[in-house]
Amino acid sequence: MEAHLTVGRVAELADVTVRTLHHYDEIGLVQPSARTAAGYRAYAAGDVERLREVLAYRRLGFGLREIADLVDDPATDAVAHLRRLRGLLREQRDRAAAMVTAIDRELEARAMGIRTTPEEQLKVFGAQLYEVIGSAYPATRRTEPRIAARIWEALGDARTVLNVGAGTGSYEPPDRDVTAVEPSAVMRAQRPAGAAPCVAAAAESLPFEDGSFDAAMALSTVHHWRDPIAGLREMRRVARRVVVFTYDASDPGWRQRFWLTRDYLPEFADLLVDWPSLADLTRAIGGRAEPVLIPWDCADGFFEAYWRRPEAYLDDHVRRAISVWTRVGPEAERRAVEGLRDDLSSGRWAERNRDLVALDAAELGLRLLVA
Repeated sequence: MEAHLTVGRVAELADVTVRTLHHYDEIGLVQPSARTAAGYRAYAAGDVERLREVLAYRRLGFGLREIADLVDDPATDAVAHLRRLRGLLREQRDRAAAMVTAIDRELEARAMGIRTTPEEQLKVFGAQLYEVIGSAYPATRRTEPRIAARIWEALGDARTVLNVGAGTGSYEPPDRDVTAVEPSAVMRAQRPAGAAPCVAAAAESLPFEDGSFDAAMALSTVHHWRDPIAGLREMRRVARRVVVFTYDASDPGWRQRFWLTRDYLPEFADLLVDWPSLADLTRAIGGRAEPVLIPWDCADGFFEAYWRRPEAYLDDHVRRAISVWTRVGPEAERRAVEGLRDDLSSGRWAERNRDLVALDAAELGLRLLVA
């Protein structure tokens, strides 16, 4: 990179007008640190980095005053901004995928002569990921006792427990004083009567004082957070013990672990681009990682749960309670399901995966992080 870039060159690279850059300079948002011999604005590397952050937030819909507060935050460095932007973009992508799914369903309904209600039509534009998949959770997502035993053992002697990204309350220990945190209204509404009190908040900004709990746990939720590392650090801040059930994509051979992603859904890899490594995740809480095997008859219908029951993935009700299918989009889902259906019918799936029949549990990358 040149020592300095002219205002014209910066405008060309960033696809903005010179007038926009002049305006940012005048309001103090992005002020170039040098001038050319002819007196024109010139941008150093640090100026360009700040401009990149400003433009990214701007294209995500933030106002200039909000952006100024964000980029001027002394506690947030360039890496933190990138992680935050990545989280916001993932959320935007998930929202778009959810809208596509909702629109596809309405197109199918109209093809059959069914008209959706005004309320259903408007929900498309307010759709969040869990607002689309959340209503399907009670049917297939529940506590798996063998995994629960591992989690509750890891909680040790903790009496007060914070459940971050709590969803409908699966895996909450019945013999402890639990407080739940869940940002989705749909998920909060489905928590059963008598469940732990639930606070509407995000993992990255927990509304509790330092050391408020004996332990904090987060189960099958970290991949939905805007900034996983920030969320894990928050858990560590508010609790002396942390237990996290998550996925390891840092093993070089992870793509080959699960036949569903290997043979039918390669798009799954796109969901894990820039996903923090297992080392980064464990470092964020100062802990260790332990493998969690998935029993063949796992009661909790998460993505990998049906590894020995492939027919389950043909069931739309099963897929609707798994966020991966919404996130990869309807075209990838349709192709994967059709391919699996054909291979089950022809016997090709059984031939490819004949070794699975003898297994009672499988290692598919699930990890328990404990600190």
